[in-house]
Amino acid sequence: MTMPGGDVTTAANMLSEIGDINRFPNANKLAKFAGICPINFSSAGKGKDMCPKQGNRRLQAIFYFMAIQMIQISTNGTPRNKIFREYYLKRVAEGKNKQQALICIARRLVNIVYGMLKNHTEYREPEQ
Repeated sequence: MTMPGGDVTTAANMLSEIGDINRFPNANKLAKFAGICPINFSSAGKGKDMCPKQGNRRLQAIFYFMAIQMIQISTNGTPRNKIFREYYLKRVAEGKNKQQALICIARRLVNIVYGMLKNHTEYREPEQ
């Protein structure tokens, strides 16, 4: 609940979907469980990375909507989370569409949430 954009309902839903964090040895496994990590579909050296269709769809939605919360701009013109907003704009400038950039942010949120749950710590602003 210390993360901006998260409230009691979001935290409760996330914890109920994740369950025991100790069943995931690292954040990559949690991302795969949530269906956020890209999968390479290729044959004969040709292919592309795509978002998987499997995974926990409710958990994926929670992370996706938290990513939207992170890049929102308030009515006075300041972003809710400046670092995530800059990262989002950088990804869009690199050629990703807006949805892909949000998935990149959701993947970073998985790493942050995993670290918070594993180490029993509160949210700290990422450093640049």
